[in-house]
Amino acid sequence: MAITSSGTAGSGTSGRLRRDVGFWGLLFVSLGSIIGSGWLLGALTAASVAGPASLLSWILAAAMLTVLALVHAELGAAYPVAGGTARFPFFAFGPLAGFAAGWMAWVQAVTIAPIEVEATLSYTSHIGWVHDNVTILHADGTLTGVGLLIASVFMLAFTVINLVGVKLLAHTNSVTVIWKTMVPLLTVVVLMSLTFHSGNFTAGGGFAPYGAHGVFAALPAGVVFALQGFEQAIQMAGEARDPQRDISRAVIAAMAIGAVVYLLLEVAFIAAINPADVAHGWANPVGKGDFGPYATLATAAGAGWLATVLYIDAVVSPAGTGLVYVATASRLSYAMGHERAIPRPAARINRLGIPMFSVLLAFVVGEIAFLPFPSWQSLVGLVTSATAIMYAFAPVALHALRLRDADRPRPYHLPAWRVLAPVAFVSANLIIYWSGYQADWKLGLTMVFGLLVFAATRLGTPAEERQALHGRESIWVWPWLGGLVLLGRLGRYGGGNTIPEWWDLAVVIAFALAVYAVAVRTAMTSADVAEAVAVEEQTEFV
Repeated sequence: MAITSSGTAGSGTSGRLRRDVGFWGLLFVSLGSIIGSGWLLGALTAASVAGPASLLSWILAAAMLTVLALVHAELGAAYPVAGGTARFPFFAFGPLAGFAAGWMAWVQAVTIAPIEVEATLSYTSHIGWVHDNVTILHADGTLTGVGLLIASVFMLAFTVINLVGVKLLAHTNSVTVIWKTMVPLLTVVVLMSLTFHSGNFTAGGGFAPYGAHGVFAALPAGVVFALQGFEQAIQMAGEARDPQRDISRAVIAAMAIGAVVYLLLEVAFIAAINPADVAHGWANPVGKGDFGPYATLATAAGAGWLATVLYIDAVVSPAGTGLVYVATASRLSYAMGHERAIPRPAARINRLGIPMFSVLLAFVVGEIAFLPFPSWQSLVGLVTSATAIMYAFAPVALHALRLRDADRPRPYHLPAWRVLAPVAFVSANLIIYWSGYQADWKLGLTMVFGLLVFAATRLGTPAEERQALHGRESIWVWPWLGGLVLLGRLGRYGGGNTIPEWWDLAVVIAFALAVYAVAVRTAMTSADVAEAVAVEEQTEFV
């Protein structure tokens, strides 16, 4: 079933991924994913939901995602394979759990590229010449025919770069990320030097006008979405030159840089707002319907040149992130095809070392996504919840693999892992809960569809080539996902508001810890783990 060391495959795959990406390429892949459309829109969305207390939202999200990033750093360095978020659970719990994690990871990755493109078009549609001459969006935020054509050009460009090769992808992304990082920092410096209204931090009802509920609600409203993406270096691990050394450093550095940049941006945003616009509340801090908040603030501060730079960045930043996520989606479908969880063509590698079918699949699904999907804001909660589900599999996999594969070299060790691993799992569960019932039940239906694909693929695979399903080892997954949907229905975030405030958090935490304990106990035996890992060591590991 796997790609052999000679470059052929027993199951119809061919070639192997090329290890062309160094530390800086891995760092820029993760950082380029973190700094996308989220920086252009995240501060506005968070402030609208939480007011000045949105600063606490960024700090809380950064802390939660940093713990999750540290978990992924250990797993990525110890098991450097392409599409790692899909395969770590596979190593610990077998194909069924591995598919559940991989499917959710693929859903969020394949959706983000079109979301980033739509963010670019939404942002630039308000520029004078574009607004007067080209109708990109309908009134409800969906793309017009012209908008769809322009969006397709973006997706096609992402696809071509990914098909040419991972080295070009890394070089293209590196140049883009340098720009993407410098522009937000420049924005912070300019806005804070030209206009700083300290009274805004207590205006419109005080520092926390919407209380703790607003702080938590801001996380899925754009904060977590903005900070996610650290795992991209892990997804590309199969193409890293020195994954054991570079992956953990790249993940940790990208997360640290992203967290600092976003926190500074929120401070600059709140301080630059006209005090009159937030004196009576934070519902529309820069004007209703304004989709270019930093450009508006720069113009008001007399820095029209910065507004021009920001409109250029409205193309560069989301486009750079979309480029990376096409690569990520293709590596995830490659990984699932490699494990026979989805049809075999997804795992085929061309002579350039590229999973061509998987790249083209990401393009096709991205094109389909443009048709029914609404605006950037309305999809953020859905993508955030899907990402958190993907992240949640890693801590339980780490704990299980620490016990079942204890002798494996671990270039990076998660400190106090017996404490931080369950903390990471709880953090992911809270993010899923805060994303709300509307997002969670839709993802539940998406998982059901994915399981149908998995079942059809398995039925189409000759019996002698099927891997053991290990259904018992993944039995914890389904009550966990179903329980999260139920808690969302009973909770305060788009549900029935049945569980009182603060008690809802206690219930989610207790539920998560119970699931965590069961999951670790039901993991595969050491022999089964060794067999699953050995297959990969023959193909992708250094």
